[in-house]
Amino acid sequence: MLGRFPLIDGHNDLPWALRERARQDGGGVSQVVFDLDAPAGGLHTDLPRLAAGGVGAQFWSVYVPASLTGDGAVAAVLEQIDVARRMIACYPGSFGLALTADDVERVFASGRVASLLGAEGGHAIAGSLGVLRMLYALGVRYMTLTHNANVGWADSATDEPQAGGLTGFGRDVVREMQRTGMLVDLSHVSPDTMRDVLDVAAAPVIFSHSSARALCDSPRNVPDDVLARLTGNGGVCMVTFVPGFVSQECATWTAGLKAEAARRGLDPRNLDQLFSIKAEWERSHPRPGSTLAQVADHIEHVREVAGVEHVGLGGDFDGTDEVTAGLEDVSTYPALFAELLRRGWTEPECAALAGGNLLRAMRSAEAYALAAAAM
Repeated sequence: MLGRFPLIDGHNDLPWALRERARQDGGGVSQVVFDLDAPAGGLHTDLPRLAAGGVGAQFWSVYVPASLTGDGAVAAVLEQIDVARRMIACYPGSFGLALTADDVERVFASGRVASLLGAEGGHAIAGSLGVLRMLYALGVRYMTLTHNANVGWADSATDEPQAGGLTGFGRDVVREMQRTGMLVDLSHVSPDTMRDVLDVAAAPVIFSHSSARALCDSPRNVPDDVLARLTGNGGVCMVTFVPGFVSQECATWTAGLKAEAARRGLDPRNLDQLFSIKAEWERSHPRPGSTLAQVADHIEHVREVAGVEHVGLGGDFDGTDEVTAGLEDVSTYPALFAELLRRGWTEPECAALAGGNLLRAMRSAEAYALAAAAM
């Protein structure tokens, strides 16, 4: 089935995972090694598993930590774009760079994985619309407005509110993204930021890797009132597989870990600081798990609230050390579709979930940008 229409995953952190491996081996960004022909220990993604999973298109995240700001964040995101584009170019028989919805379909028809870029965190533009425009020129087709910390002009889901959603400049960022054709990604932002963006948005928005808050009360998930607004906006919530956003038990465990980090004077938004106590916390607080069936429940909930035209998939592989049972790596998507078919989903509905909805949102964003350019 996935050979007949493209499965488009909204978020994969492989470029950063490869950079981290190079750093741990004592090398810099120029020493990143691209060896995806066989499974590598600790990674969720490689060419054989992408093929086994029926992945037709992938948004590769050009993520940089929120601890980087100003010129450092800009330099790091440019380096990550370089890493991702070098990775794509290294495997011309398996990957093809995609900048438009038509590109996705063309590359998929050639038997390769259409490769798109998404920037994770508005701190990467350092408050500059010029930098934002240059990211688009370099191939970035969505930007997540925040990561784990506020950016001054938009509040994060996992930080103390400062702006109360978007500031005036934040609204300018949203307008400029949509004027260029870049998708606004609302994963990681606060509910008030989500609502403010939807008040401003003239083109579809996405959640590249978020699930339903009604089923798992994590601040990273999407409330029902926001999901309901996707129907009028044309946007897509791409359900993620991260256990802490899928299972309430896992979310509660993660909240406990963050509270312990704060108690020790660490910054729970800083992933390095959080991971420094994670193994110790897990020894005294065994980590619960999540299941493929729970992910399917989130997909069906988004469908129920927003409609089948507004749900997609964003696994967040290689962006987490925790995986859902049955969805351990990029080879496992067929098992999820088998579960949905078992629940009564039709093939056209599966095609919409897999990538049809995201392609529609991309085309709408592209059409809005063309119309704006003609004004």
